[in-house]
Amino acid sequence: MTALFPSSSLRPLTISELTGGVKALLEAAFADGIWVTGEVSNLSRPSSGHVYLKLKDASSRLNAVVYRGVALRLRFDLQDGMEVIARGRLVVYAPHGEYQLQIEELQPRGVGPLELAFRQLKERLSAHGYFEPARKKRLPKFPLRVAVVTSPTGSSVRDMLETLLHRWPRLEIWVRPVPVQGNGAAEKIAEAITELNMLTGIDVLIIGRGGGSLEDLWPFNEEVVADAIFRSRIPVISGIGHETDLTIADLVADVRGLTPTDAAVKVTTPALTEVLDRLDGCEGQLKTLLRKRLELARVRLHDLAARRCFRQPAERLHEHGQQLDELDQRMQRALRGRMQQAQQLLGAIAGKLASLSPLNVLSRGYSLTRRLNDAAVLRDADLVCPGDRIETRLHHGRLVSRVEEIGERKPPEA
Repeated sequence: MTALFPSSSLRPLTISELTGGVKALLEAAFADGIWVTGEVSNLSRPSSGHVYLKLKDASSRLNAVVYRGVALRLRFDLQDGMEVIARGRLVVYAPHGEYQLQIEELQPRGVGPLELAFRQLKERLSAHGYFEPARKKRLPKFPLRVAVVTSPTGSSVRDMLETLLHRWPRLEIWVRPVPVQGNGAAEKIAEAITELNMLTGIDVLIIGRGGGSLEDLWPFNEEVVADAIFRSRIPVISGIGHETDLTIADLVADVRGLTPTDAAVKVTTPALTEVLDRLDGCEGQLKTLLRKRLELARVRLHDLAARRCFRQPAERLHEHGQQLDELDQRMQRALRGRMQQAQQLLGAIAGKLASLSPLNVLSRGYSLTRRLNDAAVLRDADLVCPGDRIETRLHHGRLVSRVEEIGERKPPEA
């Protein structure tokens, strides 16, 4: 202690020396690490990948840091207000003269980290519409080619193949082998789904594996697998674990099978034997319906043949011929009557026109005089001058003359 903090008779310590002494004492005292519990607050994630936070209780706060390497291994997302249990070493950050907890292990309090990670991812994907029924694709009724993404070993792949071939023997099956647990399995599963979507002719895609612990099934709870299923253009059926096992992949898939075998059943629903039985039933129904239709057609044909128009077709023709003759006679009479009416009307109009015609006036000794240059009718002597040429229209013929003299206008008689 004396070596670190000399007595007051010696030279005074610099701030750096004091901080260094405190750092050495504190870090030596807690070299084996400590466990603490508290509520997360003031959480920040800079671009470096480190996570900075404060752990607090009712009366105190402790600065803490989770370096990038540890943060990447966390199964869940830290959030403000979360109760956690942390293990780490107490260190002194010399530039600020503050001590902080360097966290090396972190888990949520009251719930396991995997369970919490599952809940957080489920909530996030649900907010983005990954589980919406409206986006789920329908399975083809009679698939021809099925791709299975699973481990090539184990009983589950054999059960799926046997079920598929038993229910639909002519089905073409592709197996895309992938690891289904352990580090890197999720990326391999997502890669397989993406590769199969680049091929043509695949009708249905199954992803699955047998039962196991939550840790064993965890690759199917990774976001990368959920994204691959969500983007798949091929309908996806999940068959993961047992009926009680529910994964994120089950929620995103278009159809969930309770087990790998149940997933295979859902691909080939109905089975070939069921289809053949249904076809046999349809054949019997079709024969019955055809016999009924044939009998109905026979009865209708008999009724039509018994009708008078088919027994004596010429009789109807003769009747229509007589009707046409009668209509022709009526039309001729009506036409002649209309022509007589028209002739009478035309004669009356001609008489009126003749009585109003100026030619009739001329026949009584009157004449019509016009100027030759503009054909204007002369009603007044003032309308011409000596030398003007005029035309006089008589009842028969016309006269052309020149004006020699214009006499005085006589006043009208009283």
